[in-house]
Amino acid sequence: MTNIAEQTLATIVTNNHFTVPVLEKYDLDFCCKGKRTLADACTEKGISIEAISEELERSSLTPTTKMPFTEMTAEQLISYILIHHHFYVKQSMPTIIGHLEKVAAKHGSRFPYMVEVLSLFREINEEMTMHMHKEEVILFPRIKEIIALQEAHQQSKLVPGYITAPIQVMELEHEHAGDVLYKIRSLTNNYTPPAEACTTFQVSLAELKEFEEDLHRHVHLENNLLFPLAEKMLTNQIHLN
Repeated sequence: MTNIAEQTLATIVTNNHFTVPVLEKYDLDFCCKGKRTLADACTEKGISIEAISEELERSSLTPTTKMPFTEMTAEQLISYILIHHHFYVKQSMPTIIGHLEKVAAKHGSRFPYMVEVLSLFREINEEMTMHMHKEEVILFPRIKEIIALQEAHQQSKLVPGYITAPIQVMELEHEHAGDVLYKIRSLTNNYTPPAEACTTFQVSLAELKEFEEDLHRHVHLENNLLFPLAEKMLTNQIHLN
């Protein structure tokens, strides 16, 4: 990777998804804060740019079987997001809440932070449910509308805000969800179960860790690939008029 320190976190991940574990290891947010350069992110965290650069270079040597996200059309990205991320979120949230409720009820007096974790994840559940609904009934159909206009070579009277307004809302909601999950991770000491934790306790923390990791990939695809592509498509469509 050339001049990796000056590349944005989003670009690093887009070029090679095998870099994700390295960035997550150092708690570098490549989705909601993916527009920062690696150098800026490392300075903010007090991390040695040389050490992490070496790890990222090694990860780039991993034989790649990555999905060709950068080559996908907007419609293909939407389909992938719906199938691999929205479906996962909808299926996993009720299960995670059920496990957290058991842990809070049985162990909340001894581990009160788990009561707060339950409250925070309930917040995530409500917000993500509404968030995905807005994407599925407002934003994604609008993007598909632009695709249809392009394919039909039709002019339109659409304005930039038709896409940029809902995208701005989605990005703010992405950032808030990331902040809430970061708080959960901090409360649980990076999802580390106590030595005496029961199986449900251990499982619930593993599920939370998996949920956050999936959200990072989910948000990266939207913030750093789908949304810029949709905005570019609309700009091109407007210029045809």
